[in-house]
Amino acid sequence: MSPRPHPGREYVLTLSCPESAGLVHAVSGFLVRNSGNILESQQFDDRLKGRFFMRVHFDVSDPNADLKNLRYRFGPVAEAYQISWTLRDASTPTRTLIMVSKFGHCLNDLLFRRRAGALNIEIPAIVSNHRDFEGLAQTYDVPFHHIPVNKDTKADAEARLLELVRELDIDLVVLARYMQILSDDLCKQLEGRAINIHHSFLPSFKGARPYQQAYERGVKLVGATAHYVTPDLDEGQIIEQGVVRVDHSLDSEELVTVGRDVEAQVLAHAVKWHSESRVMVDGNRTVVFR
Repeated sequence: MSPRPHPGREYVLTLSCPESAGLVHAVSGFLVRNSGNILESQQFDDRLKGRFFMRVHFDVSDPNADLKNLRYRFGPVAEAYQISWTLRDASTPTRTLIMVSKFGHCLNDLLFRRRAGALNIEIPAIVSNHRDFEGLAQTYDVPFHHIPVNKDTKADAEARLLELVRELDIDLVVLARYMQILSDDLCKQLEGRAINIHHSFLPSFKGARPYQQAYERGVKLVGATAHYVTPDLDEGQIIEQGVVRVDHSLDSEELVTVGRDVEAQVLAHAVKWHSESRVMVDGNRTVVFR
């Protein structure tokens, strides 16, 4: 596990822009002028689209080079190169709201990783359309919000969710096996800051009891996909995927166990990378600086 970043001293700059000569030099010059020392730097040049992506983790020795001043000083560089960018304190945890229904493996995994210090996130709230995991939330001292959903209350439930997102200053919403389809409007309001996890098989099995369907078809791979939430159901930009090879000796319940392990791991990776500003959206794709 990497050491925790120093508050007020370590920062992460992410940027994307059209390809341009001298861009890296301009960024490096900005860091030099502000007593910046590069701790980690990654870049990707998408030559097919003519776009450049970069992530720089750096620290500063000048006490006057705080976040506000750094953002102000980077402004002219960004304007000169048409840069879309973010600059954040690397130590600041991502405020994360987790949603769950009746399968708690992903929720439990995220809660444990947060407590163990493996994820730099805060969890101000857990939202569920059932009460199954209210006790688990209490164990981790996280406020639990039961928001029932049916066809008559769906709009009110989503309005309440958005209230919580605003009231709690939420940065990221994680659908940790939340088994409700979000409306197009809600997906748009959470664009770029909501992550979903779902099973993914070859072939894909939809509807009820997917693992039973997989068993009946004799699948050889069990997998999962973590992606951003968009109005196109399960077609958002992919952040992480994982697969495990299986064989004929596993029954349907054993496939469920294997699948849940993959889902939890894949979702944890996606949340970690997002919270560390390692994921950048590139149209229908993502650039992930692991």
